Amino acid sequence: MAVPIVMPKLGQIMVEGVVNKWHKAEGEAVVEGEIIAEIETEKLNYDLEATASGLFHQVAPEGAVVAVDEVMGYVLEEKESPPEVLVVEPSVKASASVPLPKPNAPAQTGGEVRSSPGARKLATHLGINIAQITPTGPRGRVVEADVRRHADQQSPGAITPAMPPGLEPSETIPMLGMRKSIAEHMKSSLSKTAQLTFSLEMDVTEAQRLRRENSRAGVNLTIGSVFIKACAQTLKRHPEHNTILFDGNIFYFDDANIGMAVSVSDGLIVPVVQQADKKNILEIAAQAQELAEKAREGKILPDHLSGGTFTISVLGSVDAFTPILNAGQSAILGVGRSLDKPVVKKGEVVVREMMTISLTVDHQVIDGAAAAGFLRRLQQIIERPAALFK
Repeated sequence: MAVPIVMPKLGQIMVEGVVNKWHKAEGEAVVEGEIIAEIETEKLNYDLEATASGLFHQVAPEGAVVAVDEVMGYVLEEKESPPEVLVVEPSVKASASVPLPKPNAPAQTGGEVRSSPGARKLATHLGINIAQITPTGPRGRVVEADVRRHADQQSPGAITPAMPPGLEPSETIPMLGMRKSIAEHMKSSLSKTAQLTFSLEMDVTEAQRLRRENSRAGVNLTIGSVFIKACAQTLKRHPEHNTILFDGNIFYFDDANIGMAVSVSDGLIVPVVQQADKKNILEIAAQAQELAEKAREGKILPDHLSGGTFTISVLGSVDAFTPILNAGQSAILGVGRSLDKPVVKKGEVVVREMMTISLTVDHQVIDGAAAAGFLRRLQQIIERPAALFK
């Protein structure tokens, strides 16, 4: 009996995905549980596993945009004929050999416009006909950046950027996929917020000692997990940092859903530790470890990346840095490396393990005094960390 291969629903807001790559050729043997396809969504790439064994039959070609739960292919029994289905037409597949449309290139005409859900929502909000927008997204789709670019070009005096004179690049690579998504989100974050960063040096000697003492087999209790727990407690005292600014309203949240920046091979993603304020530090460490492993193995799901109200970014190779806000959120904490330094304690010079923490806030929501209060409270928790490990 033919077993359908359908586009999986990888998150609550997902409505479609792209068949980025098939790992099987037509008629090739498939074993249940092996990776059969790579699916691309707006946030990530996902390896789809076969749910049955048999012979592969392709319906949707590589590059096709397929709605959730629609058939992309089948796993057939020996000599079985596939059901008759409507073949999904492929989209334009962007690559280094296919130049991206220029801002003044003709827009899509005729038929249904290929576009992301976010682009359609933004176009509706701005009152723009999405069919008039030039697509530069994956597989020839209109993405949010295209809508914003189109809106900007309707303003008088819009300037098309050009390569500085006298430069001869050795190679040109289109910014696609996760790298393009990160670039758009970072630029959007900076353009829509009033970002201001505050820094404070903290003594993490005791926190590091307790972290090492409380480590368990199979659970990597990192300094990042310690800060997730500490920030979850601090957010209860400083709720203005646990907010989202959207459409002129500030939304407050009771739960501290803390995102943690994870570096992957082609960029950066931010899985979320849900309800960190209700978990003990070992539960946080176990969940953080699981999410980081899934992220690096390409097995993270969109639902793992949604719902964050505050973010922590740990960059242990530098002393300090200025983190950029996650879209919508009002605050993000940057954690630098820890170093042994001479400090004055009770009138004596002693060596302590010190770390610089940087808090970036949206000054539209959080004033300087409130940000300083958050950092001071966090410092008190980190420098007297016994309660974190109970």
